[in-house]
Amino acid sequence: MEKFIKIAKKLIRNPTSFAGLIIVLLYVGIAIFAPIIAKPPYPDTPYEMPQMGWSSIPKPPSWQDPFGTTQGQYDIYYGIIWGTRTAFKIGIVVIGLSLIIGLTVGTISAYFGGWVDEILMRITDIFLAFPFLVGVIVVVTVLGPGLSHVMLALIIFYWMGYARLIRGSVLEIKENEYVMAGRALGTPGYRIISRHILPNAIFPIIIQVSMDMATIPLTAAALSFLGLGAPVGYASWGQLVAFSRNWIVSSSGNPLSYWYTITFPSVAIVLYAMGWNLLGDSLRDILDPRMLIGM
Repeated sequence: MEKFIKIAKKLIRNPTSFAGLIIVLLYVGIAIFAPIIAKPPYPDTPYEMPQMGWSSIPKPPSWQDPFGTTQGQYDIYYGIIWGTRTAFKIGIVVIGLSLIIGLTVGTISAYFGGWVDEILMRITDIFLAFPFLVGVIVVVTVLGPGLSHVMLALIIFYWMGYARLIRGSVLEIKENEYVMAGRALGTPGYRIISRHILPNAIFPIIIQVSMDMATIPLTAAALSFLGLGAPVGYASWGQLVAFSRNWIVSSSGNPLSYWYTITFPSVAIVLYAMGWNLLGDSLRDILDPRMLIGM
């Protein structure tokens, strides 16, 4: 616990990590208070973006629609606010389940070694042989478009990185004297892993998770942009960017007549990714093993 307190103090004192933390907390606040910031017109389906009309031409920002509307008159402001919840939902579900699979496979593989390690790592190599994005697209195409199918496909092709990362850490830590002493005393393997190995091997995973919280929602947004993710009208940043593709450059006299259709969703995506990346970069520096020695 003392080590985590020292890490938290370093995060706050570091300007880069503090900026990333503020941005991330801002998005967390938006996600939590989304029902207040953008009250759902349909309480039973809050992720369905309200349509402000039926015109195919976007409308500029106004008092009624602060960020304007997309083609089909979907409210951009509402989509960005509830799209934040979508981003967190995708990130937490995909990374959480991938982390559980990866930690289990990597820890068991490294701790027991031998034929167990060989079998589990060869299975991991088989999944790693598939190009990530191509594999995800194939799975989603087979199962059909939908956010749940996108999350399932991402989990299938994302756990291997965590397995490899934790395996390397466990292989190093299990050779320490306190682990070998626990084995000599007959301490059960699960107890050694949970009390001695994982607490000391988890720091690289924390750094990777912070980076992936930016990567995974962006991948899901890209799939939504391609029409493989969220259904039409679902509050998703990728959906909003997809609506803007025909309006980035206007055929009228002013080429930026519909700037708002791409600007607001893009700013939301960039700030979200930047916040997590700033936080992840700082964590990588703070949790460097050479720095942890002095903690």
